[in-house]
Amino acid sequence: MARSFPLTLDKNTSGLPPSMKFSADRMLGRLARWLRLLGYDTLYSNTLANDKFLAMADEGRVLLSRNTSLAGKVKPDNFLFIKDNDPKVQLRQVVDLLGLRPDPDNFFTRCTLCNGPLETVQREDVYESVPDYVWTVHDHFSRCRDCGKIYWPGSHLARSRKEIRSLLGV
Repeated sequence: MARSFPLTLDKNTSGLPPSMKFSADRMLGRLARWLRLLGYDTLYSNTLANDKFLAMADEGRVLLSRNTSLAGKVKPDNFLFIKDNDPKVQLRQVVDLLGLRPDPDNFFTRCTLCNGPLETVQREDVYESVPDYVWTVHDHFSRCRDCGKIYWPGSHLARSRKEIRSLLGV
């Protein structure tokens, strides 16, 4: 079923992601979701074996982990140990320690489920994919290029923007 969360309105349609890419370990699914909301390419799987997770550093990704035993197995530039259990505190840690400058133009441009890029779609194209009420009330929709998930500017959008502003001041 489609969900009312991120929406992109022709922003960042060039396909150029923010420069930093991440891979989050199985303990950091909610952090991965927050990073995706900010527009960062963030891979996540709760079933990924440690060796495959570590190999993602070779792709230039910064590995985010709560597993202390993994810290010495990749270059320090490609690993960030996440200390806290709270995803919002984790996000603040990543932003602060890596000196990230999240760009509001990139917010809500990635699928929160699969990390794929979102693209704007015509309202008529989602008629059979969203609930009738949603189709009647909303004019703007986006779809994940990879998994096909449909997004629209529901009440979550304003709450998410407010939370991002509160957490990061952007």
